[in-house]
Amino acid sequence: MTSVRYPIVEFRQYTLHPARRDDLIGLFERELIEPQETAGMALVGQFRDADDPDRFVWLRGFPDMKTRAEALGRFYYGPVWKKHSAEANATMIDSDNVLLLRPAGMQSGFPAPAAVRPLPGHSAPPPSLVTATLCYRDRPFDQAFTAFFTSQVAPAMSQTGATPLAWLQTEPAENTFPALPIRTGENVFVWFSRFADSAGLSAHRDALARYSHWHRTVRPALLEMLTGEPQQLTLAPTPRSLLR
Repeated sequence: MTSVRYPIVEFRQYTLHPARRDDLIGLFERELIEPQETAGMALVGQFRDADDPDRFVWLRGFPDMKTRAEALGRFYYGPVWKKHSAEANATMIDSDNVLLLRPAGMQSGFPAPAAVRPLPGHSAPPPSLVTATLCYRDRPFDQAFTAFFTSQVAPAMSQTGATPLAWLQTEPAENTFPALPIRTGENVFVWFSRFADSAGLSAHRDALARYSHWHRTVRPALLEMLTGEPQQLTLAPTPRSLLR
């Protein structure tokens, strides 16, 4: 049995109609968290994109692809989604921006939650922030890239106050629940870091800007392995997000 938490992870980015994000988050946190967990999936975290007022981002985990199909079927063909789907879908322009990921190594999955999930009705978001850094290239990410990340990139992040929390890569398996599309034909490597607050994130960025080893050695080597600049999302946990 694998010791990796959440061997399969969906990284879901929703584009919403203007000014509808709080509506979706309110519904999601009031009605949709526990029923998904009861159906057999793990709600890893939910977030507001700090740079896009109309984007909602969330992470959902599964033990394997077969269980994923079964759990999604129980939820999306069940009574809770039937009751709330129209209200949820009315907030969305696009919900198909979904990456299917798996941990890049045995120790690279998301850790156990640091605390229990706040109860329904909890409305105060935490001050913490999470960054997701997405790397792309024209071939699958392999053990050589993971070794470079763990020996060069991760230490540089830790040195500047952004110790990677988890790092994942594309899961190439066929989508076992076609009713929910995922992005295909892409090769992605994503790492996540957590900060206590916005000051912590700013301190990391200032430290990284001054870190000569990063700019002279690590970053150029990283970019040589990619098809372009990494994309970074700054994510603010919602009130009931486990990852916070």
